[in-house]
Amino acid sequence: MAGLRFTMLLLICLLAEAMSTVRGEDPYFFFTWNVTYGTISPLGSPQQGILINGQFPGPNINSTTNNNLVINVFNNLDEPFLLHWSGVQHRKNSWQDGVLGTNCPIPPGTNFTYHFQVKDQIGSFFYYPSTAMHRAAGGFGGLRVNSRLLIPVPYADPEDDYTVLIGDWYMNSHSTLKGFLDSGRSFARPDGVLINGKVAKGDGTDDPLFTMKPGKTYKYRICNVGLKVSLNFRFQGHTMKLVEMEGSHTVQNTYQSLDVHVGQCFSVLVTANQDPKDYYMIASSRFTKKLLVGKGIVGYTNGNGIASHEIPEAPIGWAWSLNQFRTFRWNLTASAARPNPQGSYHYGSINITRTIKIVNSVANVDGKLRYAINGVSHIDPETPLKLAEYFGVAEKVFKYDTISDEGLAESANNVKIAPNVVNATFRNFIEIIFENHEKSLQSWHLDGHSFFAVAIEPGRWTPEKRKNYNLLDAVSRHTIQVFPKSWAAILLTLDNAGMWNLRSELTENRYLGQQLYFSVLSPARSLRDEYNIPDKTLVCGLVKGMPLPKPYTI
Repeated sequence: MAGLRFTMLLLICLLAEAMSTVRGEDPYFFFTWNVTYGTISPLGSPQQGILINGQFPGPNINSTTNNNLVINVFNNLDEPFLLHWSGVQHRKNSWQDGVLGTNCPIPPGTNFTYHFQVKDQIGSFFYYPSTAMHRAAGGFGGLRVNSRLLIPVPYADPEDDYTVLIGDWYMNSHSTLKGFLDSGRSFARPDGVLINGKVAKGDGTDDPLFTMKPGKTYKYRICNVGLKVSLNFRFQGHTMKLVEMEGSHTVQNTYQSLDVHVGQCFSVLVTANQDPKDYYMIASSRFTKKLLVGKGIVGYTNGNGIASHEIPEAPIGWAWSLNQFRTFRWNLTASAARPNPQGSYHYGSINITRTIKIVNSVANVDGKLRYAINGVSHIDPETPLKLAEYFGVAEKVFKYDTISDEGLAESANNVKIAPNVVNATFRNFIEIIFENHEKSLQSWHLDGHSFFAVAIEPGRWTPEKRKNYNLLDAVSRHTIQVFPKSWAAILLTLDNAGMWNLRSELTENRYLGQQLYFSVLSPARSLRDEYNIPDKTLVCGLVKGMPLPKPYTI
């Protein structure tokens, strides 16, 4: 009888979902965001911040896979502004990516409506301003994509679900930091580390950021939204079980602490199994001469007692972080909301059609600091690259393939400043090698796609190194770190038509040119592969006033 009831319940659920599909599209959620300046004091002294609906950090978006998100952004700042949705793939829809290669910035005193679907994704992501140095003033927030009810996750439902935004912070304003870079100078080390825009004083007066009931298990989504510093995250007196990383379920290993590099997001489970009192969550800087520590309070309900001032120490050296990376594995037995279900996509047996070596470098050009990829330091033209390509005036704005796939010759030290666009073949399976010849850690992110992070090793890459790749269960993700004097390898299919940004997640490096765009064009020019330019898209530069090209059709 119980089996019959279960079967009937399953049939009812399937019928209900089918009826919902027949009735129309997936659910829509509408947001109105007012972006303003406001006074904030995250490190104790007042400074100008960027607020969304008066909030710092900005509102948390809680969505479910396949939801349609419509976000009307009013720019009440005194300069152009854009928001980028880091990790959201925008299938067939690079028009919504919110970076200067795809979108005209929102002019002051006007608004723009983003409309995108969190399609076939689950996991923890965040958004942030992609213009100027606005990220240094706020405007960022969490974006979670939950799994649909009929697609189970590989762990029991937590008691609650918390977003933890960690990042380095500067007392200088975003305009001051931008001025440093524009004048050819680097900006100095950060002044502190924030957790959800705050730092606990530790004197017993701090309100808890989060509360836990004794014996219950909670999910924490941890994202490094800072500008340049890798952070080690840990809980006082508690371990963390890693369950998800940038949209992929992981093998559920337990960790005392996790290195979270700039742009990365992890989800962990934490069980409230200690004495009922307050505890610290800690985010401390890695690979910096001066140790910076940010703390937040996690309190037990009905707890009695302040957090101990003895906090667990962070690891030392980058070899520890490299070894931790090697423990991350894709959960091949878990279901997931993605076109190729985990466990059925055998990426290790696909032939590589192209290898691109990315070598980051730093140089002075006409007395000013610039960062480059394979000798080219990217600049954003007045006409966004995607618009120039769509309107058929690309040759007036940029040239394709200004860099070589072979990387950077050892003797090469000249840097060319130009738009950096790689002409990529739609649906090709490619290999990208990141080679870091410098003494500082690098973090890279690719928009519009996820990739398999198959290896990170010291030294220089050679084809023989492929024998060391993880070709079975490397995590599918969108961000990867490269340690000093080391290399990293990723494999991916360029299956998402559009113009997609590959960039350094270190904001100074990105702003001064360490980024490029992959132009992924569908030869069919069909709506099956890419959407037409949306209505009311902002146009600027050469294409302003031009008639729309003939639209794509099925």
